[in-house]
Amino acid sequence: MDLKERTHWLKSAAATLGFAFVGISKAESLDEEARYLEKWLAAGHQGNMGYMERNFDKRIDPRKLVPGARSVISLMYNYYTPDKPADPDAPKMATYAYGADYHHVIKAKLRTLMAGLQEQTGAFEGRCFVDSAPVMERDWAKRSGLGWMGKNTLLIHPRAGSFFFLAEIILDLDFEYDGPIKDYCGTCRRCIEACPTGAIAPGGYQLDASKCISYFTIEYREELIPDAFQGQFENWMFGCDICQDVCPWNRFSTRHQEPEFEPKAELLQLRQSDWIELTEEIFGRLFRHTAVERTGFKGLQRNIRFLQLPAPEATKE
Repeated sequence: MDLKERTHWLKSAAATLGFAFVGISKAESLDEEARYLEKWLAAGHQGNMGYMERNFDKRIDPRKLVPGARSVISLMYNYYTPDKPADPDAPKMATYAYGADYHHVIKAKLRTLMAGLQEQTGAFEGRCFVDSAPVMERDWAKRSGLGWMGKNTLLIHPRAGSFFFLAEIILDLDFEYDGPIKDYCGTCRRCIEACPTGAIAPGGYQLDASKCISYFTIEYREELIPDAFQGQFENWMFGCDICQDVCPWNRFSTRHQEPEFEPKAELLQLRQSDWIELTEEIFGRLFRHTAVERTGFKGLQRNIRFLQLPAPEATKE
C-alpha cells in the first residue's frame, strides 16, 4: 500500500464502522498548545481535576505515549439525539449521557479498525484512546481539519456541529496528512452570553472549568456544591449542553445511527418527583454501563438536591 491507498482504506473502513469524519496529523510536539495549557493550569482553571496537571510531557507529545509514533488519527462519532424527557421540569442530563458508556462502545470500534489496518499493512505499534489518557483530543482534531475550536472551546464541524465524541489512534505508520480549517465563529457570542455561571471567558476560546456546570455535576467530588452557584444550574443534574444548544452550527446536527446510544424509554419518562425520590436500585438499573456511573448514586443525589435549593436573594442596598 502506498500512502494514498493506506489513507483511503483507513477513512473508508472508519466510515463503515460508523465514524462520521476522520482526519490525520503528523505526530509531533504540540508546542503552542503546551504554552496555552501551562497558562490555563497556572490560572487554576482545572479546579480540583488534578489529573490535568499530571503527565504533561505525554499530553503534549504523542511520541511519549507511542514511541516512534508518526501519525495521530482523529475520529468523530455522532451522539446527537433530539429525544428529550417527557416532563419539562425533570432534571436534565447532557445528551451524550443517555446511552451506553461511549468509552466502551467507541474503543471496541477503534480496536476493530486497528485490527483491519494491521491486516492491510502488517504489524505496527499503536494505541487507541477515547477520552481516557493524556491526549489533547480537540487540538489534534483541529490540526487534522475536523473543525475549529469554538468560543465555547468545543470542536465544531462546519457541516455537522459539535455533538460528537472524539477518539484517536496514535501509531508508527505514515499517511497523507490533513490540515486545519478556518475558524467560523465570527462575531457570534451566543455561547458566552448563555453560560449561566460565566465559565466561558468574555472573549471566548477559554473555559474556566472550575465554574462549569459539567465540572460540578461530574468531576467535583466534594460533598456539597458551593453555595455561590445556587440557582445557576438551570436544572442540569449531569453535564450541561447549554453552550451547544445555543450554537448556530448545531442546526446541522443530525440524529445518530448508533443503537447503543439510544436512551432507555423509562429514563425519558421519569418525572421531576421520580428523580427526587430516586433509589439506589433504580439508579443501578438505569445507569449500569453508562457514563453516569462515573458520578455515582450519591453524586447524582447531591446534584439533584442542589437543584432544589432556592437561589439566594439579591443583595439589598
